[in-house]
Amino acid sequence: MGDIKNPLAEVFGFPVDNLSKDARRYRKLKLCPFNNRVPSCTKDKANDPLGVCSIYHNNHTVITCPVRFREHWIIAEDAASFFFGDNVNWTSLTEVKLEDKNGQSAGNIDIVLVAYDDRGKITDFGSLEVQGVYISGNIRRYFETFMKNPSAWKNVDWKNKVSSSFYPKPDYLSSSRKRLVPQMLYKGGILKAWGRKQAVALQKSFFETLPNLPQVKKDEAEIAWFLYDLQLANSRYELKQVEIVYTEYWPALNVITTPEPGEMSDFISVLQNKLADKLDNPPDTPTIADVPLQ
Repeated sequence: MGDIKNPLAEVFGFPVDNLSKDARRYRKLKLCPFNNRVPSCTKDKANDPLGVCSIYHNNHTVITCPVRFREHWIIAEDAASFFFGDNVNWTSLTEVKLEDKNGQSAGNIDIVLVAYDDRGKITDFGSLEVQGVYISGNIRRYFETFMKNPSAWKNVDWKNKVSSSFYPKPDYLSSSRKRLVPQMLYKGGILKAWGRKQAVALQKSFFETLPNLPQVKKDEAEIAWFLYDLQLANSRYELKQVEIVYTEYWPALNVITTPEPGEMSDFISVLQNKLADKLDNPPDTPTIADVPLQ
């Protein structure tokens, strides 16, 4: 792909260097081609949407909008195969509220897949959570600049135009700790108690930032992690499944939520430095940071 010098990969569903009639129309009308709940993009603000579907990071595309995963409803088809197998009537329901025993909201499930019989009675169901990646840096500023003049965008070396600390990049840590893990614990804990299977749709690059999860066979799995990437074809990016990882619920969540501790001596050194700054008189005598820990 070469060295890409701008942060925007897709805007309103089209690569930024796609200046076709369709691309211009989608940008003008602020449309979403990926099965949003309404025809328009509603990301960030309904009246002034941030139409960035994916960004570039290290010359690879990174999906930042969860609606981007709905392309052709591949994720629903993949999850249904895991939940129900073949030759089953099923459909998808989006943004389904989930409550605990006390009627307190545990949040909305992104997508619930339901299997039903010939009379329309539900016979089985499973949950599908979709997680894009948070962005650090002011992506809206770049987006608004692009929208003013898309044809001039590729002529600017945006990577070297601003400080690297302000250049947009994926924030995988926040995406997992602040979004994915709480969802899996609260909503996933209820579904686990009910004995329901769960599926998670992620980009492979995001999944690779998680700890190594203990895997099981498909028929033993409680969670299927469906991993996707974007592949360029005919001047558009297409969502492609690249891997499936099968796990049990608690073994996977325990690994994700248990941090690997560093050396306590390093932390004590940090405390000693902060104490010295506070006292404005660093101690001359040996401190606990100088004593080897047994």
